[in-house]
Amino acid sequence: CRRAGLAFPGRRAAVGGGGSKTKKKNGRSRGGKANNPPYLPPEAEDGNIEYKLKLVNPSQYRFEHLVTQMKWRLQEGRGEAVYQIGVEDNGLLVGLSEEEMRASLKTLRRMAEKVGADITVLREREVDYDSDVPRKITEVLVRKVPDNQQFLDLRVAVLGNVDSGKSTLLGVLTQGELDNGRGRARLNLFRHLHEIQSGRTSSISFEILGFNSKGEVVNYSDSRTAEEICESSSKMITFIDLAGHHKYLKTTIFGLTSYCPDFAMLVVSANTGIAGTTREHLGLAMALKVPFFIVISKVDLCSKATVERTVKQLERILKQPGCNKLPLLVNSDDDAVTAAQQFAQSPNITPIFTLSSVSGENLDLLKVFLNILPPLTNSKEQEELMQQLTEFQVDEIYTVPEVGTVVGGTLSSGICREGENLVVGPTDDGKFLRLKVCSIQRNRSACRVLRAGQAATLALGPFDRSLLRKGMVMVSPEMNPTICSVFEAEIVLLFHATTFRKGFQVTVHVGNVRQTAIVEKIHGKDKLRTGEKAVVCFRFIKHPEYLKIGAKLLFREGVTKGIGHVTNLQAITTKENGLEESLGPGQLSF
Repeated sequence: CRRAGLAFPGRRAAVGGGGSKTKKKNGRSRGGKANNPPYLPPEAEDGNIEYKLKLVNPSQYRFEHLVTQMKWRLQEGRGEAVYQIGVEDNGLLVGLSEEEMRASLKTLRRMAEKVGADITVLREREVDYDSDVPRKITEVLVRKVPDNQQFLDLRVAVLGNVDSGKSTLLGVLTQGELDNGRGRARLNLFRHLHEIQSGRTSSISFEILGFNSKGEVVNYSDSRTAEEICESSSKMITFIDLAGHHKYLKTTIFGLTSYCPDFAMLVVSANTGIAGTTREHLGLAMALKVPFFIVISKVDLCSKATVERTVKQLERILKQPGCNKLPLLVNSDDDAVTAAQQFAQSPNITPIFTLSSVSGENLDLLKVFLNILPPLTNSKEQEELMQQLTEFQVDEIYTVPEVGTVVGGTLSSGICREGENLVVGPTDDGKFLRLKVCSIQRNRSACRVLRAGQAATLALGPFDRSLLRKGMVMVSPEMNPTICSVFEAEIVLLFHATTFRKGFQVTVHVGNVRQTAIVEKIHGKDKLRTGEKAVVCFRFIKHPEYLKIGAKLLFREGVTKGIGHVTNLQAITTKENGLEESLGPGQLSF
């Protein structure tokens, strides 16, 4: 990836301020022409990256055109854009003189003010072009100042073996204080007494880290509340802290399938290397096609040779035919900027960070990476999702005093507003029940409108909690949702000790659905062995579920594991469902 011409070799980035300069040797930047590729890839019409040769004293008409262009790039990046100054549209690195660059950045700042955004110089570099005057190009991040909670929200699932330092790392990032070496930083993340006593996460918890429009970290360090962090941030990273112990594997799988993370962070302890559930978690991320990056923690406990051995071990696994990844070790701010941009563009790039939650070594590199990390979906895809009918996945159910029943989950499509009437189901007998959304909270602060792809908690008032369960959906009454007990899926059997036959029972995970299913039929075969593919007919043994064709499927039973996607549903019709029957006041079946 460095050879592709996207890296800025040997340059340090300046996060939250101006770019640092590099000393020249014999009139050239360090490393000479060999290290400075003359081209970037040609500018794309779509996306949030814009090339500009120079922006010196534009006319009023030209300035208005540039502002419109910036609005488009910000819309494409959902509030973020990257400007390369001193680069032609075909990607040629021409560079500008010191004076021209100063004038161009001044114009860029004026453009950003006009659209309500801030700019941050990510990095600068000198280029060798046919000129005696030193010329440089500058990479600038433009980020919109948030309005009405419309900050960019990325979800990152945190994976890794037990005792690898996942919760401690999140505690350090979100609380702003280093750990004392005995797990003090993770105490605020635990939800149960037994987690505090054992030091092991057994449930799914959420932590937030914000970045403001200037790229500065916003966390709990200044005694802020979650609401204040949301108000001050242009970009939010929501970490989904998952369990590392093998006995909590079903919880970890549920977190990966149900909460729809954008990225996964695999934490590996430098002193133990790849051990326990590390390979399994890596396999889960790859099976569910979640882009992942790797953090090697606890480097303060090991010698340099031990850390290098762990890095080589990881690189060897990532390059294997099953993974086919290109590891990118991040050692500088410049590497972190390159890694963030490459990671979102190419699914094969896997950045690797080496850091310590105790000494704070290289912790800033991870923050630089998270600050610049762009979203996977563009504004057009987001808009299409929002125009569909409302569909909210129920992942958590609570009873809150003086509020009533509260459900937590993710809005898969559409828009959900306070006071909206929806239907929830399917119940055990396949019905959908009417309910009203009383209030919405996002990242622990009140919110009036929820848009597709956002996670939130919805208060349902006096609705009977016993009628709800994880795996249900809340949908628009116009949707006429299809539910099924029997479905077909095209699967690959990843591992099975003997043969996989009709009558075998497995736990099936499809999105937020988790239920035991029995194998009714294997099409075209009597049995399956490890590595074989087939279309299999499953039947849920307890109650019907809401599924969609094309949904990713993961099933397991002991050491048996398989992945695939849903290909066909045997839908239960409304007549079979008996949807006319009443269930009492305020809870009519739909």
